[in-house]
Amino acid sequence: MKLSESHLKRYRQIAALLWKYGRSDLAQQMSAEEGFGVDKPPAAAGPTPEGGPPPAGQASPEHLADDLEAMGPTYVKLGQVLAGRPDLLPEAYSKALARLQDKVKPFAYAEVEAIVMAELGVRISKAFSRFDSEPVAAASLGQVHRAALRDGRAVVVKVQRPNIRQQIAEDFEVLEEIAGFLDSHTAMGRRQRFLAILQEFRLTIQQELNYEREAHNLITLGQNLKEFKLIQVPQPVPDYSTRSILTMEEVQGRKITALGPLALLDLKGAPLAEEVFKAYLQQVLVDGLFHADPHPGNIFITHDGRIALIDLGMVGHTGPAMQENLLKILLAISEGNGGAAADIAIRMSEKLENFAAPEFRRRITQMVALRRDQGLEQLNVGRSLLEVSSVAQENGLIVPSELVLLGKTMLQLDEVGRILDPTFDANAAIRRNVATLMSQRLRKDLTQGSLYSSLLEMKDFTTGLPSRLNRILDAVANSEVEVRVKATDAKMVIDGLQKIANRITMGIVLAGMIVGASLLMRVATPSQLFGYPRLAILCFIAAATGGLWLVLGIFISDRKDRKKQPH
Repeated sequence: MKLSESHLKRYRQIAALLWKYGRSDLAQQMSAEEGFGVDKPPAAAGPTPEGGPPPAGQASPEHLADDLEAMGPTYVKLGQVLAGRPDLLPEAYSKALARLQDKVKPFAYAEVEAIVMAELGVRISKAFSRFDSEPVAAASLGQVHRAALRDGRAVVVKVQRPNIRQQIAEDFEVLEEIAGFLDSHTAMGRRQRFLAILQEFRLTIQQELNYEREAHNLITLGQNLKEFKLIQVPQPVPDYSTRSILTMEEVQGRKITALGPLALLDLKGAPLAEEVFKAYLQQVLVDGLFHADPHPGNIFITHDGRIALIDLGMVGHTGPAMQENLLKILLAISEGNGGAAADIAIRMSEKLENFAAPEFRRRITQMVALRRDQGLEQLNVGRSLLEVSSVAQENGLIVPSELVLLGKTMLQLDEVGRILDPTFDANAAIRRNVATLMSQRLRKDLTQGSLYSSLLEMKDFTTGLPSRLNRILDAVANSEVEVRVKATDAKMVIDGLQKIANRITMGIVLAGMIVGASLLMRVATPSQLFGYPRLAILCFIAAATGGLWLVLGIFISDRKDRKKQPH
């Protein structure tokens, strides 16, 4: 495989990054591949060449965040995703990468003006009565400015970074080539399937780059959560929103991460934690659309003591069948039932040829039991779901992406809940709300449309039933019906049946000999033994010997079978 010249510089940066942070094995494998143009470990070709990188594996976690930021928005976004996946990175790296969630270097205000004018067709001064030049937040794909509409409404305007779509497309071309190489040449790649993961990541970023989609998500989520009085979803201003600009209501409050200890003490955190957790369970398990990035930087506490959810660029979708499975596995893990969790994960996942079911069940049961022994209140459902995904990949089982996304969401949600209320127990919250969730699911399924659909299916079934029965009966009458039985361990079954038949036959023969001997006893013969007819006594002795041998054989055979059975 060969990289194009335009991608070679970026490739060398990625290879250097792997070398720098302790994965020199992958860097050397990539460098050795013919056509890459790197003949030695590329330790000096890193994204921050000033002074050269530190020795392999000795760079600090904070350096990784800086290096990803230097490489551009795609890699900043990758760092944000990794920050929410402690199952993939050590805790120190996850914490260091967390700053990329809302503390990225902003771009110039002149570029903001140009983008707003190109998208809205008017100058900023005409569209807004006020527009702050300094951004209140800068992220990987865009930055946010406070503003006010002409009617005086306070809003925030999210402006997409200039030329970001083209840059991300070019970055993904390189990443897909490298992911394809790793999948083909490394055991880790064959197990993790980096190319499939990267394609999902690419789809997620493409959705986030479409601010019109995010505006639609805000409207839908606001409608779905209207019954939750302690939760606010800021609504967009459609006339001031395009694919690259999103204008929405300003949240009057502060990020949850900006609250000090005294402010948290004054806050009524317990009902807020319960409300936000219940709202997310409804999103995932009832509505089918959920905010998939609830890290603390995206959660605000309003001045009137409510929770505000922002940044709905990353959302997850779940269908009815997936919702059923997710609810079952959530309950299994929250109750500490590892065996049930393993069985549900197997049913909802794709099995590869090398799938090791016994090992997978053993490890999941062991993992959940270990957490359960530490106390159910300490069992982190999100982390457990991510560990289920990791164990599944190691044993040849590909879990649905919805399960991984739910695990990441629940992990972040657990962190938010513990900030609001240090005693918050996510597992107890799941069990408390399961009855409400089930009734909501039933009401959702029993809509007028679903009832009409069921009636139409029943009508089709009843009207077509007579003709189907006639065809079945005609096939039976014409001897056209074939019954195929696929026997499991057929030889073992046949051997067992033969053993049973042999014992029954021998028992019948012995019984016949006893009956025959009894009849011979009444026949007077000159040849006698022990005062009885000799032939009758010989038949009795033969029957007794055969019976004793049969009983001993059964006893010895059954004892051997019991020893072979696993305990």
